Amino acid sequence: MRRSRGLALGAALLAAVGAWQVGEGAWIHVKARLAQRLLARAWARTLAGERAARPWPWADTWPVARLRVPAHGVDLVVLAGVSGRTLAFGPGLAPGPPPGAPGTAILTGHRDTHFRFLRRVRPGDEIVLEVPGAPPARFRVRELLVVDARTAVVASAADAPGLVLLTCYPFDAVVPGGPLRWAVVAEVVP
Repeated sequence: MRRSRGLALGAALLAAVGAWQVGEGAWIHVKARLAQRLLARAWARTLAGERAARPWPWADTWPVARLRVPAHGVDLVVLAGVSGRTLAFGPGLAPGPPPGAPGTAILTGHRDTHFRFLRRVRPGDEIVLEVPGAPPARFRVRELLVVDARTAVVASAADAPGLVLLTCYPFDAVVPGGPLRWAVVAEVVP
């Protein structure tokens, strides 16, 4: 009797922990989707002329661009900065040239939320980046690379716009982080 009661209590405890873990995993995706809705509103305010339109009152970032990849149904608002707090809500723009300007713009995102589509991107795919006050910049994927974040350097052509999308690699890694990154290199379409 005591043993079966202990087993039942152990099973209930394991079920509760399992439910909690599933909830934690689901919350990451729910937060990412909800954030994109709030970011879309802030992006509309940005296009209307508001500078640093914060998506919620306590936000420490704001929309700087809109990323579209038509072949994969991707339409995301890009945030200023690449801190962990920023990337929890959407892809981020690293310091450097703005998208569409001469030089290479670098966008980063998490492999398991906003940038999980990168595993399906192929050379030749079109990427469209919009920034306030400029026509959309169109890019074509040139190559896909696995690079080591500890030693990789992004070469930048000073005379033409370029784009690199970065996320952690491998896509199905159990442990997040690690030194490898998946890089999607794109060049401007004249």
